[in-house]
Amino acid sequence: MSGYVRNLALAARAAQAAIAAADPATRRALLEGMAERLLAGQDAILAANAADLQRAREAGASKATLDRLALSPERVRGMADALREVAAQDDPLGAVTRRDVRPNGLVVERQRIPLGLVAMIYEARPNVTAEAAALCLKAGNAVLLRGGSEAAASNAAIAHCLHAALRDAGLPEAAVSLVADTAREHVLELLQLTDLVDLAIPRGGESLIRFVAEHARVPVIKHYKGVCHLYVDRAADVELALGLLIDGKASRPGVCNALETLLVHRDIAAAFLPRALAALRASGVEARGDAATRAFDSSLAAAGDDDYAAEFLDLIIAIRVVDSLDAAIAHIHRFTSDHTEVIATNDPAAAQAFVDAVRSSAVMVNASSRFNDGGQLGLGAEIGISTTRLHAYGPMGVEALTIERFVVRGQGQRRHPLPAAE
Repeated sequence: MSGYVRNLALAARAAQAAIAAADPATRRALLEGMAERLLAGQDAILAANAADLQRAREAGASKATLDRLALSPERVRGMADALREVAAQDDPLGAVTRRDVRPNGLVVERQRIPLGLVAMIYEARPNVTAEAAALCLKAGNAVLLRGGSEAAASNAAIAHCLHAALRDAGLPEAAVSLVADTAREHVLELLQLTDLVDLAIPRGGESLIRFVAEHARVPVIKHYKGVCHLYVDRAADVELALGLLIDGKASRPGVCNALETLLVHRDIAAAFLPRALAALRASGVEARGDAATRAFDSSLAAAGDDDYAAEFLDLIIAIRVVDSLDAAIAHIHRFTSDHTEVIATNDPAAAQAFVDAVRSSAVMVNASSRFNDGGQLGLGAEIGISTTRLHAYGPMGVEALTIERFVVRGQGQRRHPLPAAE
């Protein structure tokens, strides 16, 4: 190992103490300053992003990658808005989440404290540079950012703005450390730093996440992919279901909360599927279906298990007609990635049965899968979506970047009596 990443981690670890020791008003002002610096540096950020996009196109990057990589004035403003929203949230540090008095008089509290040093390993998402930094700093952590080579210039331009805000606040720049050298060996080095890194969060394609999970010696929170389902129940409102389908699939197909599979109850198939197939076709979506679906359009390609298990990240959707709510749930249990599932129904009993039976990190009733996003769910931003069920589940905001410890207050209580005097 070169020691390059270890040195960055040592500096970030030292800087974390200053972030945790800062008062809530200072951390809030820091994030507001970062938002201002991003807006002030917009021209440089967009110029760097244009260069990244050009290199990515020349390298043959997919449409989904280009979409995640691209910045615009609106997306830069969105980053700044996310930072301001995180800044305005209640400060989690020191919060007592539970207080009990034991029979012996001990006062037992659970108190939120920072995780410490968080490592972000991500691809083609330059907004993560700003949003992960903001979330980590708000929670009193330092962050080590290792973005992908395809976004290197964009990430560096954004980090430059964040460092300027840290200097303005009199706080160490190393609290937000960017691994500028994107060589794979540095990821391996980072994942071995058990004495420095408290948590690694990979965010990107399935191959990246599996690489991190397989090589890490530090704790990892992850989700491999988003195979998100929409189930149109027999009691669904057809217009409502059509809206959820097109928003979930066509609005931004290259993201993890986009729909990949449509399940339709047989009793509503004749009323729903012809309109759904026409709407998908009008939106440029390729539909693949089972025999019951293709009975409505013989030109469709047949869908098999590989399609139902796929995260297409493209304008493609797999469709199946099911005989019952239970059959829809069974399909989801077989193919789910535990990310997001949606039911369209006007039957409260069916909705509740779906919610109770499906264990994914977000379950939507008559709402688009695209709402499984930290910003949309009131977190301001997200550092990632966890499907690991350990520590955090679903979109992770500020609170998920803290841990609870026990603080015990007594008046000299002992577990055992003192030995009798001889």
